[in-house]
Amino acid sequence: MNFDLTAEQEALRDSAYKWALNEWGPIAEKCDEEDWMPPDLFKKAGEMGFLGITVDEKYGGSGLDLLTEGLVAEQLSRISPALTMSLIAHANLCIGNIAKNGNDEQKRKYLPGLVSGEKIGALALTEPGAGSDALRGMKTRADKKGDVYVLNGSKMFITNAPVSDVMLVYAKTDLEAGARGISAFIVETDSAGFSVAPKLKKVGMRGSPTSEVIFDDCVVPTENLVGELNGGIAVVTRGLDVERTLVAFECLGVAHQALEYALKYSLERKQFGKPIGEFQMIQAKLADMYSQLEAARSLTYRVAVEAQKATRGGKGTALTRDAASAVLFAAEMATRVTNDAVQIHGGYGYCLEYPVQRLWRDIKLMEIGAGTSEIRRMIIARELLSAGTL
Repeated sequence: MNFDLTAEQEALRDSAYKWALNEWGPIAEKCDEEDWMPPDLFKKAGEMGFLGITVDEKYGGSGLDLLTEGLVAEQLSRISPALTMSLIAHANLCIGNIAKNGNDEQKRKYLPGLVSGEKIGALALTEPGAGSDALRGMKTRADKKGDVYVLNGSKMFITNAPVSDVMLVYAKTDLEAGARGISAFIVETDSAGFSVAPKLKKVGMRGSPTSEVIFDDCVVPTENLVGELNGGIAVVTRGLDVERTLVAFECLGVAHQALEYALKYSLERKQFGKPIGEFQMIQAKLADMYSQLEAARSLTYRVAVEAQKATRGGKGTALTRDAASAVLFAAEMATRVTNDAVQIHGGYGYCLEYPVQRLWRDIKLMEIGAGTSEIRRMIIARELLSAGTL
């Protein structure tokens, strides 16, 4: 498959890295140490055109493809994986799902403000007792009462929850139908009955706020139902395939930057009278890091093109298999690469003054979020065995 980028894609990719380096580079350590998000993060990203890359121009977007969105995520994550994760949660999980599944009225009402960064978005799927079993184990329910739905329950590990204005929420609307009884709703976070628990304290991805959200007789207008009643599973599965693809791009950026740090240190650090890069053990690590990164990049780019062309995702599709494969390989690759980068730095790599340790802490989440590595393997095997062929 040909991955020659257009001039527009190259320009956007390069501008994303330069912007992140200038905007986030000076504050990356502060974001991590203080678990702090710059208050103008979304507005500035919106001004750069990073929040609506795949959104139709009539709603304020750029009308480009998923590969282009991934290229931007890859470059931003080199400087701050945490802030990039918040932008992905906003731009893909919230904006992307509304753009793909919402009706014209919903798109006109919510997308322009989200794309500009004036409003902040989030998605709520995972629950305290249902992570990997998010669909069948869902307890949050939405009961129709007149011209509104009333939501009760809670969601856990919700990126951007403390700062969000708009949240795409999944809830049970048919308690007897299992995963086929789930619906998606747009919830405005100033709605009565909506609340956010204190921010979670995380070992990595600090600067990207994460919390539990609680629905206590939360009132949502019927017009905020996204897609068909009890049709939320289609929204979830297609959304998860795209999310996993973009998470793979973030893994590429983290691994790229870790390799950059390791290469620079290998040329500068001297032991036994010469740069450590002249030692074969260091050379072997660098060679493996580069080879794994490039293999993951090829797979991820291919899946982004595949996802753009696919009419649907989820069980029974090549897309769901390949998206799971891309994020599985990319996340585990990035974990190995960041671990080797810390090892090459030796004792300094374990010190907070060196940014390589932040990448090392941040990347672990990518083996857990958007489906754990174990779940990803189950999905891949399920699809292979179901098809019985490649």
